[in-house]
Amino acid sequence: MLRAGSIVTCMACRNLLPSRMGVKFRVPLQKLHPLSRAIHHRYNANSNPQRPPHCSAARHYTSLSRLPMRPPKSRSGGHGYQQHRTFWVARLAARLLKLRYIVLGSAVGGGYTAKKTYDEWKDMFPDMSQYTWIVPDFVWELSENIDLAKLASALPEMEEIAKLLPDMEKIGENFTFLKSLLSSETTGESALRAPDIPPTSASMSDSSDKQFKKQGLLSELILIQQQIQQHEEEMRRAAAASNNAPPPPREPRPSPAPNPSQPKHKSSDKEKVDQLQEELLRTQLKYQRMLERLEKENKELRKVVLQKDDKGIHQRKVKKSLIDLYSEVLDILSDYDSNYNTQDHLPRVVVVGDQSAGKTSVLEMIAQARIFPRGSGEMMTRSPVKVTLSEGAHHVAMFKDSSREFDLGKEEDLAALRHEIEIRMRKSVKEGQTVSPETISLSVKGPGIQRMVLVDLPGVISTVTTGMAADTKDTIFSMSRAYMQNPNAIILCIQDGSVDAERSIVTDLVSQMDPQGKRTIFVLTKVDLAEKNLASPSRIQQIVEGKLFPMKALGYFAVVTGKGSTNESIDSIKDYEEDFFQNSRLLRDGMLKAHQVTTKNLSLAVSDCFWKMVRESVEQQADAFKASRFNLETEWKNNYPRLRELDRNELFEKAKNEILDEVISLSQVTPKHWEAILQKKLWERVSTHVIENIYLPAAQTMNSGTFNTTVDIKLKQWTDKQLPHKALEVAWETLQEEFARFMAEYKGKDQDDIFDKLKEAVKEESIKRHKWNERAMDSLRVIQHNALEDRSITDKPQWDAAIQFMEETLQSRLKDTESVIEDMVGPDWKQRWLRWTNRTAEQHIRNETKNELERLLKLHDDHTAYLANDEVTTVRKNLEARGVEVDPVLIKDTWHQLYRRHFLQKSLLHCNLCRRGFYYYQRHFVDSELECNDVVLFWRIQRMLAITANTLRQQLTNTEVRRLEKNVKEVLEDFGEDTEKKVQLITGRRVQLAEDLKKVREIQEKLEAFIEALHKDK
Repeated sequence: MLRAGSIVTCMACRNLLPSRMGVKFRVPLQKLHPLSRAIHHRYNANSNPQRPPHCSAARHYTSLSRLPMRPPKSRSGGHGYQQHRTFWVARLAARLLKLRYIVLGSAVGGGYTAKKTYDEWKDMFPDMSQYTWIVPDFVWELSENIDLAKLASALPEMEEIAKLLPDMEKIGENFTFLKSLLSSETTGESALRAPDIPPTSASMSDSSDKQFKKQGLLSELILIQQQIQQHEEEMRRAAAASNNAPPPPREPRPSPAPNPSQPKHKSSDKEKVDQLQEELLRTQLKYQRMLERLEKENKELRKVVLQKDDKGIHQRKVKKSLIDLYSEVLDILSDYDSNYNTQDHLPRVVVVGDQSAGKTSVLEMIAQARIFPRGSGEMMTRSPVKVTLSEGAHHVAMFKDSSREFDLGKEEDLAALRHEIEIRMRKSVKEGQTVSPETISLSVKGPGIQRMVLVDLPGVISTVTTGMAADTKDTIFSMSRAYMQNPNAIILCIQDGSVDAERSIVTDLVSQMDPQGKRTIFVLTKVDLAEKNLASPSRIQQIVEGKLFPMKALGYFAVVTGKGSTNESIDSIKDYEEDFFQNSRLLRDGMLKAHQVTTKNLSLAVSDCFWKMVRESVEQQADAFKASRFNLETEWKNNYPRLRELDRNELFEKAKNEILDEVISLSQVTPKHWEAILQKKLWERVSTHVIENIYLPAAQTMNSGTFNTTVDIKLKQWTDKQLPHKALEVAWETLQEEFARFMAEYKGKDQDDIFDKLKEAVKEESIKRHKWNERAMDSLRVIQHNALEDRSITDKPQWDAAIQFMEETLQSRLKDTESVIEDMVGPDWKQRWLRWTNRTAEQHIRNETKNELERLLKLHDDHTAYLANDEVTTVRKNLEARGVEVDPVLIKDTWHQLYRRHFLQKSLLHCNLCRRGFYYYQRHFVDSELECNDVVLFWRIQRMLAITANTLRQQLTNTEVRRLEKNVKEVLEDFGEDTEKKVQLITGRRVQLAEDLKKVREIQEKLEAFIEALHKDK
């Protein structure tokens, strides 16, 4: 590049730009084409003779340097200059044509070289046709079987895929339009206000402008907000100047002439104030409309993007939002606090206020849906409701413990949601109470909703009315204090603006919890009614400026939440609120600031305050739980070093598996064992009835025919009424005993004692639910009846078995009878001498009666089972003769036992005689004095017991054990779903410590994940 010292062009270069081109700026030498610079310096060689010639470079590239030197022609004549320019253009065209040949030649030579290089590289590659056998045949057949052209045509075009993506050009245009609009507005307003702004404020605004411009669109909005505040300040100065202007000096004339400039000056100040106020209001309204337009468009665009994300167009893993992570932490802490009374200092927005002050309405406006049950003057909020607000593609609500989504855009879903909330509130309230501390957790998602967590508490009341519990007022106060005493909780204090401020109760309560007002936001509701009813609107100004109440707050807001109708929609309430504040004298007269009105500004302020508090306190809370985890882990290592940390649910699962293993063990019991147990237990249950009601009455008969008839009748009656029922009772009791035995045996194998209460409860509940199959009784009755009707003993072993069964039964009964008699008469002479015991007076009387009755039996060996009246009288008189007074009832009772012993002894002798009676039995006791019908009876009973035991065993192994196992599983499932039941049955410090460890670890992990996401969100 050629330089000419200073940047000054010569006349020849200026001649290249004719005056008619209208160029008003000077062209530096560096901006000219190199060829032009060469021409320029060629014709100006004599302009600077001191400088050495430096046009050799230009001569190297152009032939114009060989031309003879010509003096420059003057510009006065237009033709000479035109010829010179034409000559230069021709020369330049000739050089360009020569350049064309150079380029064309280079292209041809380069193409030839490229082709030659390509051929050389192609020859270097080996012949791959010899290796086609490596590729399978089906690969070469793909083109024949698959129509690749059709498959390619079926794929979507790039234009169609591009339509599914968000229109980023539209988004950019919207932001560009807003930025240009804001910049034009701020430029115009600054030009209008510049003469009125002092130099200091002007310099501060310039510096602030530079600072905010670096932050993009948000800085533009903040700049407008600052200008609004600046206008307000100017309006206050103008109003103060007009009110505090000094009066004009009075002259001592009696009739002073009027000064026309003074009223004119006052009128001009007043007009200036009115003009500033009108401009301020217009600026605020314009600013609000721009924000609403931008938010509306942004809301629609975000909704489209979120819907595409939901459909999986981007195919990316959906992560939980920041507010969802935080809400999960609060839910876990809520359960942990209710069970273990720990300190939870994580932030949340606590909504408190007097009853019917509009708490629920404010929360609904923030959530943008009428989601809560409503009542006129009636307490509707009966328990705390935690609402997690977050942004989403669809406006839906969902409970924490339910998977159902309520579409808040449909009125039927809104009604169902309100009904469900009301049902949950009433279920949480215990009998005899009005409110409940149990928290209902609800999440609401939708486009444009601010992210935060709010807790709606029952309204504070001053008087307990009819139908309320006596402690309702104190319960609400204590519940509100418990939530507000959290040092990081944001208190949203709701005050009804339509009633006298002195009637408020909640303001004093909030002042006690937050005396400095560092975390309180005051909200005045029903401002439309307040403006209409109050005679002095300045009272509202005093409230929102914090001058009427002693309570301090971070910010004060005034909102309108509708006209009082339950059928109003959120959109209609927003329109009504906006129209009211646009036409309200409160905003027009400057009593309220634009940023202090509407629920929209309120939600933005609350959300900002909430996240600021979260960022300041969440790490401190995480450190506290980390220390708590360390303490709990140390306690576990010291007390339970060899045990795993199993919480209550894990211990329940372990106990569940053990119980099911014990139930399955019942199927491993052998049939022989079942039948032996059943037969033994059944005989123990029915033996008394058989001996007392069947055998003894039949044995009193005189011949075998009467004996058999009596036995058949009594056996039939017994089978029809009692025997099947008794058999099923025995089978069910046997099943229970075996189940308990297996559980006891399993307990000895290093079983944990912590499961004892649970296993006992499961066993009792399973037995209570188990019912034997009703059809089994009918089939069992038929089987037993057929077994008892059979009298044919086929072989000698069966006869001997019946003899042995009869002998064992009679000996057992005889032993029991002798034991009863011994208890009646007291110790004999051996026991009296060896054990130093004596008989009582009653035992002495019974002993004398026994001796008298034994003498009677010796005289009448074949006596009947009952004493006659004359025999009783004889025995009584004989005893009286020996000085023993005795009652006839005592005589009969003693006789019954003595005769029973006498009969059993005779039956045992007869049983021994019948051991060789099988031969006579086969001949039906013909020509024989020996009759053994009682042996046949016991054989029939024995066979019935064996058949019944076999039948019950089949029912047990095939049906009832499985049904019991099913009942046990159902009981375990019910217990597993009942948290309170598990807490009652699985207790101990070990369980409590494991539960604490699990909760603390879960909370710490959730907090760490939330903190990590929070840092990324910054």
